[in-house]
Amino acid sequence: MTKFHLGWFTNFSNPPWNTTWAGDEGRTWANGELHVDFARSLERACFDYIMLEDSSMVSDAFEQTSRVDLKYGLYAPKHDPVTLVPLLTASTEHIGIIATCSTSFYPPWLLARRFSTLDHLSGGRVGWNVVTSSEDRAAQNYGMDKLAEHDQRYERADEFVDLVKQLWASWDEDAMVLDRETGTYVDHTKVHVTNFRGKYHASRGPLNLPRSPQGEPVICQAGGSPRGREFAARNAETILSAAKDPAAMKAFRDDIRMRMEKEGRDPDSCKIMFITQPVLADTESDARAKVERMTADVDSRIESALGHISALTEIDLSTYELDEEFPELSTNGHRTTLGDFLSYGNTPRKAALGWSMKNVHYVGTPDSVAEQMGETMDFVGGDGFLITGSIGRRYVGEITEGLVPALQRRGLVRTEYEHDMFRENLMSF
Repeated sequence: MTKFHLGWFTNFSNPPWNTTWAGDEGRTWANGELHVDFARSLERACFDYIMLEDSSMVSDAFEQTSRVDLKYGLYAPKHDPVTLVPLLTASTEHIGIIATCSTSFYPPWLLARRFSTLDHLSGGRVGWNVVTSSEDRAAQNYGMDKLAEHDQRYERADEFVDLVKQLWASWDEDAMVLDRETGTYVDHTKVHVTNFRGKYHASRGPLNLPRSPQGEPVICQAGGSPRGREFAARNAETILSAAKDPAAMKAFRDDIRMRMEKEGRDPDSCKIMFITQPVLADTESDARAKVERMTADVDSRIESALGHISALTEIDLSTYELDEEFPELSTNGHRTTLGDFLSYGNTPRKAALGWSMKNVHYVGTPDSVAEQMGETMDFVGGDGFLITGSIGRRYVGEITEGLVPALQRRGLVRTEYEHDMFRENLMSF
């Protein structure tokens, strides 16, 4: 079977707080200790990375009020993931940590410096999840009236990444000479002014710190629209996909690899990770019963899903009756997410119920789920899975102490880290 990578998709936010096994996690998560325990558990299981999602708003798109967003903790409360990175990397030795930052809100020089610093602090274990943002409410928190048009945001992002990479390269690897004879700490001939002036961004450069251990942090991306895929094929080293079944996974991976070849890139230099939320139990019947419990609260599932989609698209889905067929919908926000949501049904009720369980692909015992995941990767061709779901200690333990050993026994995932730095481990197979 095909050997594959493992990551986990989460954020610096509250875990489920009102479940039987949540303990005090819903109250204490903001001190970062839950995330430290989480990172250490994933490192023991030899995960490649943790991807920390982010957003910059309290959404009031649904019902034109923040009620649903705050009731379910959808987009708030949420802390800045960049500030969590040093805590996680200081508490671990091998696992990669990817933080999300938006090209619509950060100045390129600031972002380049910040991530280069994080790469130094971590010994080369940091990545940047590149997003363009999708919500006008977030833009308004940064002094803008609204975001640029969808495809133009990617055009700006292409230029942004070009500039950031030039800034990361503004110091030669051997610029720090520490020559005691001449008293020279840095050779100024090996530090280069960038003088970048594009259509959207400009920076004189250089950075004021040496090149980082990886040279540049790992680039992560999650765009699923045609323009987003074009951007990812040009820039990304790992891509997140929420494809709903193995056929869609294979189609997405094949499309990205074809686009990468057109860009002159080796398709194997980017690992595509498919988001999934395994449901595990001691027996198959127990696992199915767990899914039944997860789906029992229909009203909350519908309201939460509609709140999510409204926030991401800024379409107020509360204006439609639950069993009313949708008209044609369009958005300047998350177009791929909207299309994915509508693929589950043509009414709010049908779409919300299907979409709310969209990541539950594998249900069963650790051994049966490991077998299913291996079969999927064989069909798709690679590259790995991005686990999602609660980072509460109970669920994390089910994955790291139950599922991962079952995968390891089959030779499907690593049993040790081969290298010291994030990119080297990600590209090791």
